[in-house]
Amino acid sequence: MSKAPLAPYPALRLRRLRQADWTRRLVRESVLTPSDFIWSMVVHEGEGRIPVPSMPGVERLSVAECAKAAKEARALGIPAIAVFPHIDAEKKDALGEQAADPDGVVCRAVKAMKDAAPEVGIMCDVALDPFTDHGHDGVIEGGRILNDATIERLVAQGLVQAEAGCDILAPSDMMDGRVAALRGALEGAGHQDVMIMSYAAKYASAFYGPYREAIGSGKLGTGSVDNPADKKTYQMDSANTEEALREVALDITEGADMVMVKPGMPYLDIVRRVVEAFAMPTFAFQVSGEYAMIMAAAGNGWLDEERAILESLGAFKRAGCAGVITYFAPRAARLLGA
Repeated sequence: MSKAPLAPYPALRLRRLRQADWTRRLVRESVLTPSDFIWSMVVHEGEGRIPVPSMPGVERLSVAECAKAAKEARALGIPAIAVFPHIDAEKKDALGEQAADPDGVVCRAVKAMKDAAPEVGIMCDVALDPFTDHGHDGVIEGGRILNDATIERLVAQGLVQAEAGCDILAPSDMMDGRVAALRGALEGAGHQDVMIMSYAAKYASAFYGPYREAIGSGKLGTGSVDNPADKKTYQMDSANTEEALREVALDITEGADMVMVKPGMPYLDIVRRVVEAFAMPTFAFQVSGEYAMIMAAAGNGWLDEERAILESLGAFKRAGCAGVITYFAPRAARLLGA
């Protein structure tokens, strides 16, 4: 409902404010800038760049290419990069041991990016699924994802990322209590300035498929005791809203500095409720499936690609997001600067 009384037509003609570009810009309610983006990026252990077939325009980057990308982000005015790893299959195991390797590809990429462009913030995914041979985010026993045993491994992972120079830890695993455990471990290790952006409301979604190809986590199992068929016992049910508010409240209580809703556009109602309920810096993740849908439709001539990119990103700002994690970050930054 409008806060001001409305005059009757023709005294009120809403099209007056739309009649020219300068008037539209003058009264625009939400403004999108490169400062609103966190660039989602995949690092691999080899050399050069490797295209991701299901995500046209997205490539896995080597450590050296990540350093170049950090300089690019700085030049474009993108404030931060979120790094996700593609791990060689032979290095994966049931416990995701490589996640806590201080010489692993994530830590090497963080160091390289901070050396290349120290002004650019680096966010690291705290989760085991890129490192496990079963593709789940946690330790499995008897067909169940073990909450507390998983948290122990996440803390070890988060600490090596912080030691490498990561600015923001982003636990995406959805284990209960992991934010408190990470916050306590960071304080105890002298990393009190390292921030936590929790994947507070992360849904068990169909929109993650291309990402799993990008990081090489593969398809989940078929419900055996060694590999549950899906992630619904730890990621949220897409039908729920009130549960999201409880998840966010818990993560804030446990020490999260920022919170995130994932996926993005299918859950803008959740974003809005979180922003209104908590007045917390709230982010959304425009996930791989959202990216792939826009690019596929544009590739078939069904959408205007550039307009669709900016319109989709603007929706997050309109919903109240402080920013958005997106694979479109460099492209959108260039479009906004054009």
